Amino acid sequence: MDTREALGDQSRGALWVVPAVCGVVALAAGAALSYVDVDPRSPLAFQGTAEDARAMLVDISGTMITVIALLLGLTVVALQLSSTQFSPRLLRNFLRDRPNQIVLGAFVGTFAYSAGGLFTVGVAGGRLTDDFPRLAVSVAIALLFVSLGLLVYFADHLVHSIQVENIMGVVERNALPAVRAADFAVETETPAPPPSALAVPAVASGYLQHVDTSRLAADARALGVAVRLRPRIGEHLVAGTVLAWVWSAGGGPVDPEAAGRIVAKSARIGFERTLEQDAAFGLRQLIDMACKALSPAVNDPYTAVQAIEHLTVLYGALAARPVGDRVVRDPSGEVVVVVPGRRFEEHLALGCGLIRRYGAGEPTVAYAVLRMLATCAELAGDDEAKRAAVAREADLLLDAAERETVVEADLVSVRRQAEVVRRAVA
Repeated sequence: MDTREALGDQSRGALWVVPAVCGVVALAAGAALSYVDVDPRSPLAFQGTAEDARAMLVDISGTMITVIALLLGLTVVALQLSSTQFSPRLLRNFLRDRPNQIVLGAFVGTFAYSAGGLFTVGVAGGRLTDDFPRLAVSVAIALLFVSLGLLVYFADHLVHSIQVENIMGVVERNALPAVRAADFAVETETPAPPPSALAVPAVASGYLQHVDTSRLAADARALGVAVRLRPRIGEHLVAGTVLAWVWSAGGGPVDPEAAGRIVAKSARIGFERTLEQDAAFGLRQLIDMACKALSPAVNDPYTAVQAIEHLTVLYGALAARPVGDRVVRDPSGEVVVVVPGRRFEEHLALGCGLIRRYGAGEPTVAYAVLRMLATCAELAGDDEAKRAAVAREADLLLDAAERETVVEADLVSVRRQAEVVRRAVA
């Protein structure tokens, strides 16, 4: 993957990028406005003296420093709350929240603009002067009012952003594009690399974040080779281990440098998982929230039920379309690229298994999971493999619920919903 694309993805999740850009733009705007001369009688011109203007800029700079410290403090509290209460994997969503970045950028820009103005307002050549850029000072006052308005907006946005429904909704919206990505369609049988295939090692340790299959296929065709990646997207690998196998369709030798180059250009390895193509990561975030809510320290089964309801949307999307390995073939039918992926039954076992082990003793949780399975069975259509996976998970959950639940009356709704699932997969 190009360095430019990797840096672009990292910058979207960096809290400092937008504030840094705003600070530079504010300094440039202040420098430009300091050369704009307006009539002192104009309504756009600051009406005080040079000393008043300097005092105003000092006060604005001090106020912005205080507000920035307050904003960062509130942000840290929100990050800590979401990490401990829900899941540490949710921090990326908060860091990538564009409104937070814009508000912090506005405050940093206002501070930079006001502090930079102290170099030109009321001084010239190291001496005090009565001449100063009145329009530039007026803009500083306007930025102050804009910043105060954004502070109120930030407080409202922060409160809503840490609400559990909003957090789950953000995860669902971010994960759905990866779930629905048309680039990852399944084939029943995917070819294995021949024994003579060249093993291309990973040049760095980390998670496989993104694979540009179109680019990799075009480069493989040009080189006359086929490529099969070893890890699935979202899996961790260690530098020096096999990232991909490359082989020639005719069985001839493969240039190791050329093979390594085309794989490195199309496969991005990073220090964390992302939601670009990793549907399992979005599922993992919601599963973590459900399991955390079911822990004895939290003991909040309704939050777990809410997480399962959002999981139903994602699992329903997986059930309604083919998922699994991505195979790209040339017009003659020969394999060019294989990107391994999780099949529906693997996704389903991941979520249902964890929630079952933590929440089988809570009938409302078991009932919610069975409702999710019924939805998956309905959306799976005539896919026998998916329907069999749903039936298997329903049986495992019912067995665990009957084993963990003490009061028989609590199982009435669970058994009734399990029967609904059985009819749906029959």
